[in-house]
Amino acid sequence: MNLFAYPAYQACADMLLPLRHGAALANHSLDAWPTFAATPHGRSLRATCELLILGGLTPTRPPFGIDSVVTEGGPVAVVEEVVARTPFCSLLHFRKDAVLSTPQPRVLMVAPMSGHFATLLRATVRTMLPEHDVYITDWHNPRDVPLGEGRFGFDEFVRHVIDFTATIGSGTHLLAVCQPTVAALAAVALMAADDHPAQPASMTLMAGPIDTRINPTRVNELARSRPIEWFERNLISAVPFGFAGAQRRVYPGFVQLASFMAMNPGRHADSFETMYYERGKGDPQKADTIRTFYEEYFATMDLTADFYLETVDTVFQQHALPLRALEVEGRLVEPSKIRRTALLTVEGEKDDICAVGQTLAAQDICDRLRPYLKTHYVQTGVGHYGVFSGRRWERHIYPRVRAVIYDNEPRAVLVSSRARPIQPVPAATAAEVTAAAPVAASVVGVEVDAPVGGSESGNGDSSAQSSGQPSRKPPSVTS
Repeated sequence: MNLFAYPAYQACADMLLPLRHGAALANHSLDAWPTFAATPHGRSLRATCELLILGGLTPTRPPFGIDSVVTEGGPVAVVEEVVARTPFCSLLHFRKDAVLSTPQPRVLMVAPMSGHFATLLRATVRTMLPEHDVYITDWHNPRDVPLGEGRFGFDEFVRHVIDFTATIGSGTHLLAVCQPTVAALAAVALMAADDHPAQPASMTLMAGPIDTRINPTRVNELARSRPIEWFERNLISAVPFGFAGAQRRVYPGFVQLASFMAMNPGRHADSFETMYYERGKGDPQKADTIRTFYEEYFATMDLTADFYLETVDTVFQQHALPLRALEVEGRLVEPSKIRRTALLTVEGEKDDICAVGQTLAAQDICDRLRPYLKTHYVQTGVGHYGVFSGRRWERHIYPRVRAVIYDNEPRAVLVSSRARPIQPVPAATAAEVTAAAPVAASVVGVEVDAPVGGSESGNGDSSAQSSGQPSRKPPSVTS
């Protein structure tokens, strides 16, 4: 264990705090002196102050800031309430403060515990709220959890998913993004093996490392390049004194953030340069967008050492889940037991964290699930974050997620899952229908979406044209 990493970082952060506070004070002074703030020198000073303010990490969760949504034709207030709590997590409910004419499907979002807070899924929550009753796992920063509260490892993560699903009740729909897809699949498998009355009606796994042997990324290669003892010796530190969780062994959030930024240092440097330039020339819109992103990105939390090391070992080194050797609380996880929970897997074409094929592996692992309950979708032109945020998430991915949820909703709903089309498709002529009939007959049950009219790259917001709707016939594969 690296005994000095966390205390050294905290000492540096404390020393820089007066500088950041001074920059914030200077920014407030510019607000009070708009005449000077509008000059080139004033704009340059504001841009410099913003860079200094961003030059530090925030160890507390930012607010979700979702006060209302538009549903059933009008605005409805949203109230955040905690419906269950443990020392390591709160089950947060975005309750709509109104009586709706039709009950909405209940969705439990399992947020990643990977160095960022649950607010990383703010855009995902905001998109789903109008048509779903949304809950989310709000993980606590381990540095604020006293040692006396015990350990938190991979088994405890899975237990939280099971218990929170049971708390919400029968018919809950599970949605996991990135790292917790493995734990979510394990939880559903254990619930299926127990014939648990609260087995999820559907399970959506998005951009997750189900089988990292497929198309390994730089993250996967790093995890396999060293023995687990190396990670414990070099990356694990102890929370310094002065915090509630003092002396708890953790994988510090600042180390995780540094690892992420080291993957694309040029891109981050360009972003900061662009923010400074746009603010300096007096065009704040783009600068505000970049600043808002990094305010969220730099809000980091630690991971308990037990959870981090067990995840690296079982998921990235042993590949225990796809090899059917994963054990939770002394029990073998058997995905073949899943028979009733519909499965949707979603991937991004340009994902450099969880590459194409790694999440798809869940379809093969759940080999006793009927084909018509399986759906897979690959979104072209998006990276990891574009899978759950941005325009293509809203326009292309979310409608498919919504369709699977509504199609498998055990309660009657008045709104059809097909009521909101994924993309308008021109009506075919009679001649086209006749010509296409033999081809359609030969590929019944397989749906293929292809981009039309141009290509996109990275995590851009332009929307790719696609055809068709998610199919309920066995098995649906879209890309």
